[in-house]
Amino acid sequence: MDSPLWHTFSALLGAAVGGGITFLLNRQQFANQLQIIRAQHRTEYMAEETARHFLGHKGFTDRSFETLRMHLGGFQDDELRKILVRAGAMRVYREDGSEWWRLISRMDEYIEGKQLGQIAREI
Repeated sequence: MDSPLWHTFSALLGAAVGGGITFLLNRQQFANQLQIIRAQHRTEYMAEETARHFLGHKGFTDRSFETLRMHLGGFQDDELRKILVRAGAMRVYREDGSEWWRLISRMDEYIEGKQLGQIAREI
């Protein structure tokens, strides 16, 4: 094998190994930074998870703001609304003016329930 060709291949191999090691180290560093940030903001993450749990209950597609506020204590009303939005919920006002929340991912289920209720009333 030619000497210049051998030097080229060894340089490429060294660059590939160095790049691979750098990639793995950066990936590990990113995972550690993400874990530290999650630990610092654990309250918000847990509040979002709890909101998703309440809004994802099989029996209820909607939850009143009062119920959510009672179970997610320690937050101001506007702060709790921001948590609900980050959890993937949307606000709905009922005819009586009360504030209700539902997950956007459950809209199809809500619409189906409404259609079934309308069919049952027609019968």
